[in-house]
Amino acid sequence: MSAVQAEAIAGDAPTLPSSLAACAHAIVAATDTAEKVRLAKATAKAWYGGRLSLGNRSERIEMADRPGRPARPELLPPRQMPRRTTGGLKGRIALLHSLAHIELNAVDMTWDLVGRFVRAPVPTAFFDDWVQVGLEEAKHFELLAKRLHALDAAYGDHPAHDGLWQAAQATKDSLLARVAIVPLVLEARGLDVGPAMQASLESAGDMASAAILAIIYRDEKRHVAFGAKWFRFLCEREKLAPEPTFHALVRQHFRGPIKPPFNDKARAEAGLTPGFYKPLSALGVTK
Repeated sequence: MSAVQAEAIAGDAPTLPSSLAACAHAIVAATDTAEKVRLAKATAKAWYGGRLSLGNRSERIEMADRPGRPARPELLPPRQMPRRTTGGLKGRIALLHSLAHIELNAVDMTWDLVGRFVRAPVPTAFFDDWVQVGLEEAKHFELLAKRLHALDAAYGDHPAHDGLWQAAQATKDSLLARVAIVPLVLEARGLDVGPAMQASLESAGDMASAAILAIIYRDEKRHVAFGAKWFRFLCEREKLAPEPTFHALVRQHFRGPIKPPFNDKARAEAGLTPGFYKPLSALGVTK
């Protein structure tokens, strides 16, 4: 058991549904962000404490096509997003708001993976890993929301784009595709851009915000590692070559190019070697 998992089972967990699938459904469906975070923490405690089953075969839980969301922020198509302020306090608030929105989507995409593919023929360790990811994404959102509050701002103050959830919709019928796109494309991108954002906050003297980004970067490397591990596992089970399979899935399910520059060192430490992503960058993936 990891230190994160041990921490998760400390304390009493509130009453929850008896299955991991039902809990995942409740997390994704929650419209209040604080309730979404609370449920994610409670579910992780119950799962690692042995108080949740995966769910029996007769239990029919359909994951929603869209997650629950608060009334704000306004969600816009990516191309309609206003240009974000980059300087001063307003710029830092805009950056933190954008990151909070990304982390909230990560919460829903991770728990959607758990609930949607709970019947997949994978070891229990698969769910141990992704429950940990879901817990950490919830903590990331909570940290960012609290930091926004400390800066007299709040999640919802700025419009946000509605493009991230498209990755969940595009891969809802394939566990292999979901594992390829979410951790190995979207989260891997966080490894590329995270250090520069952290350095920018440090140069502005905002050490509290920079410390949050350091936590997110550390955890994202582990999330990519989980993705690389389970992608290879699934490919081996289906007798598929991992790299060409990844290339085909990204071309089919991901909108837009895989953009350099890449943090090759961090990606390699997470098990994502250049043969996965550099051929896609050279070809320019479009959909």
